[in-house]
Amino acid sequence: MSSSHDIRHFLDVLFRAAIRAADPAFCLPPSLPPLSARGKTVVIGAGKAAAAMAAALEDHWGNQGDYSGIVITRYGHEVPTSRIRVLSAAHPVPDAAGMEATGQLMDAVTGLSAEDRVICLISGGGSALLVKPVAPITLGEKQELNQKLLKSGASISEMNCVRRHISQVKGGKLAAMCFPAQVHMFAISDVPGDDFLDIASGPTCADPTTCDDALAILQRYGIAPATSILSVLQNKTGETIKPGDARLATVTSEMIATPQMALQAAADICQQNGISAHILGDRIEGEARDVARVMAGIALQIRHHGQPFARPCILLSGGETTVTIRGQGRGGRNVEFLLALAHALKGEKGIYAIAGDTDGIDGLEEIAGAFIVPDTIARAEKAGMNIGNELADNNAHGFFEKLGDSIITGPTLTNVNDFRAILVT
Repeated sequence: MSSSHDIRHFLDVLFRAAIRAADPAFCLPPSLPPLSARGKTVVIGAGKAAAAMAAALEDHWGNQGDYSGIVITRYGHEVPTSRIRVLSAAHPVPDAAGMEATGQLMDAVTGLSAEDRVICLISGGGSALLVKPVAPITLGEKQELNQKLLKSGASISEMNCVRRHISQVKGGKLAAMCFPAQVHMFAISDVPGDDFLDIASGPTCADPTTCDDALAILQRYGIAPATSILSVLQNKTGETIKPGDARLATVTSEMIATPQMALQAAADICQQNGISAHILGDRIEGEARDVARVMAGIALQIRHHGQPFARPCILLSGGETTVTIRGQGRGGRNVEFLLALAHALKGEKGIYAIAGDTDGIDGLEEIAGAFIVPDTIARAEKAGMNIGNELADNNAHGFFEKLGDSIITGPTLTNVNDFRAILVT
């Protein structure tokens, strides 16, 4: 890699390899059971990858047997299917289409028998797409709460705890509706630690957390919910399905793609090209700019002292950082990480990086992520931008767009969360 262009291309290859490792067409078919000759098979699902998972299932099973169903995906993430209906809704803030689609999905699993089987296809984004609030909570009140949670800096686990306790389908409630049918859940993980309970807020999983836990999270982040939400949590009418509940005894769960698998795919390509790769973690959380400062410190130590790794090398990491929004700019957690990383590196020679969301959407826009190179700050100053001011305004998308360093993949139809690679030469 003799030029900055070559390095950018190589980093992009790593990102695409991580995405490809989580492609439902690749990772779902080996796990699917054979079609059952007994009863009927209902396919349900929700998430950014749900339609692609449904299409992979249809390609594997073909037109034989008795199966049908409904999956819900994000607008723009639809793919053609023949037997399984694909419904679309909004993400990350739920909408009326999501409520209508969730109602239809619930109807599809009502009245099943022990002879029947449910295939549940779950991926990141399902928390917003599976939307059926506990009465008397309205959609508008849930939307308002979602927006407050997204801006609060709360972790994904904390946000999902709250979501589970105001929902009719999350926290094991969807699986309880399927009882006594057998439920086989297949998940693509987008959460640190690959906890089934946090993927789409665990619609088929037992939940040990409580309404009191959800209230404590709202208090911790200074979030004042609508009166109806407060009432549901205080009166415990939104309590979830707990471990040991007999209605979950017929549920099996399998993880078919994870952040670690994506990082390993990128690491394999590094090794094939003679560059040592070091996976620092697949579950890194915290404020994006704080994580960036730590990563910058490690990269600088390698660059100047050859510790803890010899250069050249690639540092790989995944997980889900958060952004506490204080400014008025446009951004997402991966580009905020990069902006903070560039700010901390101060134009250090020989350090390059890419970061992106594997679903192709970082924040609220169809921009997956961006690159930084040693002259990022110099080019920004030439373009009339001050990197510190842009970071304070949470304007990472605006910053990288102006430099021409944004990465646009379009919807990838999968999601194993953040991907970060730092090359130290």
